[in-house]
Amino acid sequence: MPIATPEKYNEMLDKAKNGEYAYPAINVTSTETLNAALRGFAEAESDGIVQISTGGAEFLSGTAVKDMVTGAVGLAEFAHVVAAKYPVNVALHTDHCPKDKLDTYVRPLIAISQERVARGENPLFQSHMWDGSATELHENLRIAAELLDQAVKAKIILEVEIGVVGGEEDGVANEINEKLYTAPGDYEDTVDALGAGEKGRYLLAATFGNVHGVYKPGNVKLRPEILKQGQEVATRKLGLADGSKPLDLVFHGGSGSLLEEIHEALSYGVVKMNVDTDTQYAFTRPIVGHMFNNYDGVLKIDGEVGNKKAYDPRSYLKAAEVGMSDRVVVACENLRSTGQTLR
Repeated sequence: MPIATPEKYNEMLDKAKNGEYAYPAINVTSTETLNAALRGFAEAESDGIVQISTGGAEFLSGTAVKDMVTGAVGLAEFAHVVAAKYPVNVALHTDHCPKDKLDTYVRPLIAISQERVARGENPLFQSHMWDGSATELHENLRIAAELLDQAVKAKIILEVEIGVVGGEEDGVANEINEKLYTAPGDYEDTVDALGAGEKGRYLLAATFGNVHGVYKPGNVKLRPEILKQGQEVATRKLGLADGSKPLDLVFHGGSGSLLEEIHEALSYGVVKMNVDTDTQYAFTRPIVGHMFNNYDGVLKIDGEVGNKKAYDPRSYLKAAEVGMSDRVVVACENLRSTGQTLR
């Protein structure tokens, strides 16, 4: 099945870390953006990750429903059917869930996967993110440990965040200050609380200057050496050989990052990089072009009837899908996952 089994997802992550590449984790908010992500992965011959934020999930349920679990489940079920037509492996993930939304998003979704696993099926999602960046570290890790225990029962992987990603995403806003850099002690506390895989596999979104939003290349001041430092701290604490990379790291807020910074982060054990801002623009830009080029067809001007072929949503959404899929291909190239599918 192109939707990765738990075993296949673990294999994907292992291969990425050993090969010093990462999977683009593409945020989607509709079936159209999901199709664009799948097409892009397939064209790049890359496995990948598709993820749904809390706001994206609410939007997916419809403006009259506004229920995150409903939206996430609906798209996940659709993905399980459609992804079967593509020759790559895809993992489904939920992005950035803060404390006040755990009971209405991540916990119910984990329970759904637990029920599926109990019936002998695969989980609905392959991983979920708990965003405790706005929560005091020890409480963050206490909640993470509880969620990790539940995730293991559902055969899924938990993503946790220590440190803060600046900027704003889905209403979660953080200042750009020294908290953008995960401290050595934070890594030690994480290993104390969550272990090194023996309690269940987890992905760690450590921060090294990451900022959500739109920035020109070079404007985001990243310090990838913070990730190297974290691996060294974890290696010493676990008594491993020098050069080990025990942590599976995640790169958030990468818009505007220089390619050499991305590649340096990959060398320190980043296996997943979130991509949202750039693919949003790549999806929207062809729609804007269509509207400007066909303004007299999409609008009924001066009593005319317009042009049905121009305002048929398929006419511009097809172009949007292609535009976004092209950007996904670029993401795969930047993260060196091109041609690395396990299928």
